[in-house]
Amino acid sequence: MAGVLYVVSTPIGNLKDITIRALDVLKDVSLILCEDTRRTKILLVNYNISKPLTSFYEQNRLKKIPLVIEELKKGNDVAIVSEAGTPGISDPGFFLIEKVIEEKMNVTVIPGVSAVITALTGSGLPTDGFVFLGFLPRKKGKIKKVLNKFIDLKKTTVFYESPYRIKRTLEILTEILPGDTRVVIAREMTKKFEEFIRGKVSDIISKLPEKILGEITVLISEQDERIFNKE
Repeated sequence: MAGVLYVVSTPIGNLKDITIRALDVLKDVSLILCEDTRRTKILLVNYNISKPLTSFYEQNRLKKIPLVIEELKKGNDVAIVSEAGTPGISDPGFFLIEKVIEEKMNVTVIPGVSAVITALTGSGLPTDGFVFLGFLPRKKGKIKKVLNKFIDLKKTTVFYESPYRIKRTLEILTEILPGDTRVVIAREMTKKFEEFIRGKVSDIISKLPEKILGEITVLISEQDERIFNKE
């Protein structure tokens, strides 16, 4: 009987944000795949877990996926974790999950923390519907094209951004968003210096420090009407 691929959510910052079920799975599997073995070791050591680790990221996924499939066919259970949060969300875990399903083997998701949902919940923006864009393209023209396409849906738009590119991206937003559009920057979520910066784009640009650290989630909403009134 083939093994099971466990898709395990891990903390996005605070190591206490992990479920008992996730810890049980990480203790029981034969192998753990992770984006950054150093980051995952910190988590495992904190919970006295010792398991073989192997790296799994965009640049080596084509080489690693066949090896994981072989391991599962031997009957060994395997867990995949991302650097932080839920695997498969804007990371190459998707390709492994897709392949395991194609091979008609079992995938079990161990739910937990997601930066998208954490940021959305704390943003104060409408949550009845949202669009998640992952990471934006790098070229200005493509950024504008993507944002114009989805912002017009009148749903809260969420995307990730690098601290090295956030100011440039905000400046692009000033060119395409109406002046009263609400924007939220969420950074260092669940950590000591967690911060939600809310306001118009121009206001946020002026509030950002010269040097920005930490992973950043950006949320945009043009939706003003109240959303939970039902007939």
